[in-house]
Amino acid sequence: MLDTAKYTPRLKAAFNDTIRAAMKEEFGYKNDMQIPRLDKIVLNIGAGAEAVRDSKKAKSAQEDLTAIAGQRAVITKAKKSIAGFRVREDMPLGAKVTLRGDRMYEFLDRLITVALPRVRDFRGVSGKSFDGRGNYAMGLKEHIVFPEINFDKVDEVWGMDIVIATTANTDAEAKALLKLFNMPFNS
Repeated sequence: MLDTAKYTPRLKAAFNDTIRAAMKEEFGYKNDMQIPRLDKIVLNIGAGAEAVRDSKKAKSAQEDLTAIAGQRAVITKAKKSIAGFRVREDMPLGAKVTLRGDRMYEFLDRLITVALPRVRDFRGVSGKSFDGRGNYAMGLKEHIVFPEINFDKVDEVWGMDIVIATTANTDAEAKALLKLFNMPFNS
């Protein structure tokens, strides 16, 4: 068992030791509080049409997301009814979880070093998926690239959204921050 009082995630230690200094030098920040940092990571699985047909699919997505994140995921529900999609209000449609602090750094480390290299035909993530305010969004076609998911026990392969929110003001600052965390951008 790890002694959590003395344990610091690898990427958090790297941020404190080298990344902050590199960002301060590159962008010329005068104050340490101006240096962009990771704020949160939001993971989302939308079960969609499968959840409409079978309500247990959203529960399955929640269990898989909980295993990946290491933190309990919540079930997302429909906000309003849409007859064309056979969706009723408050119908479970997927799951989401927000990671902060040490769990956020641990997840980012696993994403960059373990999960992304396991993606088939992986050529890097898009460098254009920033929102203009320093947040980065990406998607995975299969959640089974995470080692926490036992491939033999998976009943459904889910797609997954990952949003990395930073305190950066511009996309250039956010991209530089994620590059220093070794995010494999293709452009």
